[in-house]
Amino acid sequence: MFEAAVAVAGQKRKRTTTSPTPQPQHPYLSGNFRPIQQTLPLTPCTFTGSIPDELADGEYVRNGSNPVSNEDLGRDAHWFDGDGMLAGVSFKRDDNTGDIAPEFVNQYILTDLYLATLSSPRLRVPILPSIATLVNPLASFLHVTLRILRTLLLVVLSFLPGSKQKIKRISVANTHIVYHDGRALATCESGPPMRIQLPGLETVGWYNGAWSEGEESEKMQLEQDKQPKPEKVLGQDGGLISFMREWTTAHPKVDPVTNEMMMFHSSFAPPYVQYSIVPQRQPSTVSDHEAVPPLQKQEKILNAAVPGITSAKMMHDFGVSLTHTIIMDLPLSLDPVNQLKGKPTVAYDSGKPSRFGVFPRRHPELVRWFETDASCIFHTANSWDTVDAGSGKTVAVNMLACRLTSATLVFAAGNMAPPVDRKPKIVAAAQKKRMPFFSKYDGDAEASIYERSGLLESPSEEKDAFLQLNHPATTDEEDDEDSYMWDEEQCRLYYYNFSLATGQIAHQWALATIAFEFPSVRPDREMQDARYIYGCSTSTTSFGSALGKATKIDVLVKIDAQALIARGVQRPPRSVTGSVDTRTMAQVMQRRDPEDPIKAFRMPDGWFAQEPRFVPASASTAEDDGYLLFYAFDEAQLTAAGDVPADNGPQNAKSELWIVNAQDMTTVIARVRLPQRVPYGLHGSWFSAEQIRAQRDVEGFRNTDRALEQRGAGAWMAVRDWVERMLG
Repeated sequence: MFEAAVAVAGQKRKRTTTSPTPQPQHPYLSGNFRPIQQTLPLTPCTFTGSIPDELADGEYVRNGSNPVSNEDLGRDAHWFDGDGMLAGVSFKRDDNTGDIAPEFVNQYILTDLYLATLSSPRLRVPILPSIATLVNPLASFLHVTLRILRTLLLVVLSFLPGSKQKIKRISVANTHIVYHDGRALATCESGPPMRIQLPGLETVGWYNGAWSEGEESEKMQLEQDKQPKPEKVLGQDGGLISFMREWTTAHPKVDPVTNEMMMFHSSFAPPYVQYSIVPQRQPSTVSDHEAVPPLQKQEKILNAAVPGITSAKMMHDFGVSLTHTIIMDLPLSLDPVNQLKGKPTVAYDSGKPSRFGVFPRRHPELVRWFETDASCIFHTANSWDTVDAGSGKTVAVNMLACRLTSATLVFAAGNMAPPVDRKPKIVAAAQKKRMPFFSKYDGDAEASIYERSGLLESPSEEKDAFLQLNHPATTDEEDDEDSYMWDEEQCRLYYYNFSLATGQIAHQWALATIAFEFPSVRPDREMQDARYIYGCSTSTTSFGSALGKATKIDVLVKIDAQALIARGVQRPPRSVTGSVDTRTMAQVMQRRDPEDPIKAFRMPDGWFAQEPRFVPASASTAEDDGYLLFYAFDEAQLTAAGDVPADNGPQNAKSELWIVNAQDMTTVIARVRLPQRVPYGLHGSWFSAEQIRAQRDVEGFRNTDRALEQRGAGAWMAVRDWVERMLG
């Protein structure tokens, strides 16, 4: 055998070709998560069932990330990456017959980045670095720095001769869409809102807090009316970082009573968070919509500092009641300086507390901070005041939010493992305690956040060495059976009561143990004591891990928040870790009690839903009398490999828009069959016929004509082409 081996070794090797090892697909670039490049103008749809009259001439629109360039994304991609794409269904009423005909439309939002990408076909990867790059704990300092420098070079290049689109703002406007003061606004944290025209979803231009691009008449009118000072605009006093002061939350709040819009702006430089209020303004011209009655003069506040925040944070949402605002300073940082500290740009520190800043709506300088255990919150459901009947003063501010116990979702949505969170033990247990779920089973197990929670602000009876993972409603044996309640990846609808009288958090516990995210309420009940909260869940696992593994939404949930809060106040669960309703999703779906405070709508096998939006029924005053609208997709259309057929082919996959009775959470009233699929995405809104008619006049839209023009020739253009090829 040895001689044979020597003989073979002495022979000339024959070159062989081996196929590369197949790589698993990125979960957020495959299946119905896969981006779609096909766009359609308003296109008639077929439907089954009956379209409610309340939907006539209105439109449901949902925003989401949809990369236009993903040739070389590889595994360096994140669910939150990509250019904004809007998908809408308009319900047009025939004036002659009265029939309602649904029409589907989807359009890219023509941001600076999108147009620059179209004009630079040699770029194989998106201009912005992926969020996956920024959060990856294994990414080297050099790699992240080079990706950021690449973006800066491409931005600078866009201002040089030969460019078709200057990149003045780096927002992809891919997260949400809201309505305020005659404008539909697409939003994202990395820039100002972008105005969109309904129902065709054309891009108008960036909104600066006073007017939008494409609104020349509005700008001229404001300039004529300036008394005694010019109209304020976002970022105007920001100096060299004025662009950063324009960065606006993806979740502005519009007061249904005063029609004011509240926003915050989070950036990398102090003051790290600023705050704005934009009042509704009387239209300068009234075209085909009804005259608007005169409005009471309201003061505009733009870029007011919120004191007390000492570092840059990943801050996605906030709470607003009729009189107060809640800013969330959570231990999830978003700071390029982290790289100099040997940490990822996005980092979660469970050793630091969650802080909630509560202040009167127009006085951020009066903020009061409340501290409690570390957590992540991306979405709030509702906030409202508790008012003293005698004095009429607000004595507490309440908030419902979707609280996660870790930042796993941020990493898992980029298809990567989260970093191991190792914190030194701060407080030793004074007596034998039950082992926290987060701890390893060994004598050197490091403490979780619960072991230091006694140092944080909690009711006095909670100040143990750490909070025990049980609840007063069960015995030890029952608690062992309910171990699912302490799932590390939990995401639950959570209740906070911030007492302005004591300066402490009077209540902080979950309403239910079931997974719950993407919350919403009836629009005219926002900022008030709304009874019902609607949201998304899953029948298979916890929501944090579900999204991280690209598990889709197969259950929509309606929670009677008033009932569960009353039950919790009467018999308080364990602070922080406790829950009022401790049932599993399977138990919730088995129960048929019409008075059950939790109702679940289960999708048929193989079907998955997206975030629902509530549309009120006009003939009733009952808060839950109305309809839930959402996109649905049947994954039986996927190929054997788990992907979608070609979107421009004859067997393309198709989505539907479902309309469900929000009262019984059982009846599917109508199903609109769309001409193509709608990828799983983020947030949407319902726009009424009155809002669409009341849109402000537009002088022009953005378009792709210049971006798609053929490039010129010459030595400089050859240099530009070489630079773009090098940058990839």
